[in-house]
Amino acid sequence: MTNPRTDHTEWDEHCERRDLARLLPPPPHPEPSPSQLAARRDFLLAEFARPRPFSGLTARWRSLVVVAAVATAAAVTAMTLAPGSSPEEPAPPATAASVELLDRVAKVAWAQPQPSAQDGQYTYVRIVGHSTALAESADGSMQRSTTTTNIERWTAVNGARPGLQRRDGGDQPLPAPDPVSLSAPTYRMLAALPSDPEALAKIIYADARRNHGAGSGSTTGPDQEAFVAIGDLLCGTVAPPAVSAALYRVAARIPGVTTVPDAVDAVGRHGVAVARVHDGTRFEWIFDQRTMRLLGRRTVLVKDGPWGRAGEEVDSVALVAQGIVGAPGEGVAIETAESSH
Repeated sequence: MTNPRTDHTEWDEHCERRDLARLLPPPPHPEPSPSQLAARRDFLLAEFARPRPFSGLTARWRSLVVVAAVATAAAVTAMTLAPGSSPEEPAPPATAASVELLDRVAKVAWAQPQPSAQDGQYTYVRIVGHSTALAESADGSMQRSTTTTNIERWTAVNGARPGLQRRDGGDQPLPAPDPVSLSAPTYRMLAALPSDPEALAKIIYADARRNHGAGSGSTTGPDQEAFVAIGDLLCGTVAPPAVSAALYRVAARIPGVTTVPDAVDAVGRHGVAVARVHDGTRFEWIFDQRTMRLLGRRTVLVKDGPWGRAGEEVDSVALVAQGIVGAPGEGVAIETAESSH
């Protein structure tokens, strides 16, 4: 005789699980469906295979999240951050050496002459350097390539007119920033920022948390994004001395900031750097040890990965000239800051 319990065991267990599930609160966020996971994985792999340089005056100095994605491409879609979770591990306070160095740099920036910037003029920035791109070859292996960079950029002081970018000798019109923001600034916008570090930090972190804070899905995190955003502003545009000084003092408040005693920019100038490590990469701002002027920035791997071996550069940019000019196409005298090395 057949045991009824044996015949209905599977159905009974299903009913019990269903009844128990009704007693539990709903999950805070539903798990993605298999089709959603597959779509996310395909998107990740397509993005990873697409060649892209890591530097350039028009791009944010982003962290190398792809380094981690190489090892976890198959599982990354299942590791979505839950609302309220932090995308960034807590870091210790900035080191005493970095705070002291940034204080010295801020004092030098504060003492610089105030530019006489008129609405009809343009900010001018010139950078030179190199960047690394990673692409998948036909046989499935990952190939690295290095691209040199020589960029000049002109932006209207008030942002009311188009600008110009000259890259490796070729000119390209640039539309006026719309909207004007920390990632697309003008001199007038920067001049309107507070020179009080505490007030300025609130603005920078509000922007960082909006795009990289808890619940955003970003793996960068507000502290790293704040460090990157400040580096972009200092190296990629022209700001009033008081605002530049305040930006350095805000950087001294960012957890995880340290120093590098000897760093070399893209044109071979030695200096001392403040840095922050994120996702296997060290992001550096390099300063002349004698004058405390900003020489440039670079990213250096601190562990082996698809982008190279620990100690190798991923990108490096030397800030050659900054200033206010009358019209696109005009330059300023090239500063050749000498180091103490």
